[in-house]
Amino acid sequence: MPHHPNSADAYLKTRVLTASPEQLRLMLLDGAIKFARQARACLESKDHEASYEGFSQARAIVMELIVTIDPEPAPELAAGVQSVLSFIFSEMVEASMSKDASRMDEPIRLLEYERETWALFIEQLSRERAGAEVPDALSEPKPDARPKLSVEG
Repeated sequence: MPHHPNSADAYLKTRVLTASPEQLRLMLLDGAIKFARQARACLESKDHEASYEGFSQARAIVMELIVTIDPEPAPELAAGVQSVLSFIFSEMVEASMSKDASRMDEPIRLLEYERETWALFIEQLSRERAGAEVPDALSEPKPDARPKLSVEG
């Protein structure tokens, strides 16, 4: 079966359109890591045009991650994450300007940590949502019990 570039585009479009906000953020983190690694590898191989593309994409994604943080549920946490992402962004700029591949080690490590943390958050959120949706088979239903609704998440 021949590979059609449009089928990969269609798959990605479907994934994005059907993803939850949490999954979209995870996809952005994956993209930032991919492009940061690409930028680093291309710096090492002295492919400056490709490294520029990797840096540009990675920085654009990190900036998107920064500006889409909603501080409302937890202002201190949001400020902390924004601070880390701002550091990552500035380190990427420095690595790009200095053409020093090793300067990408810390931004990549931090992005990977952020991705791992976010994936754990999604798992916990999924378990909580599943627990809220599945009634406990051993407990007696209460006639006036109503499901709890949350605007978080």
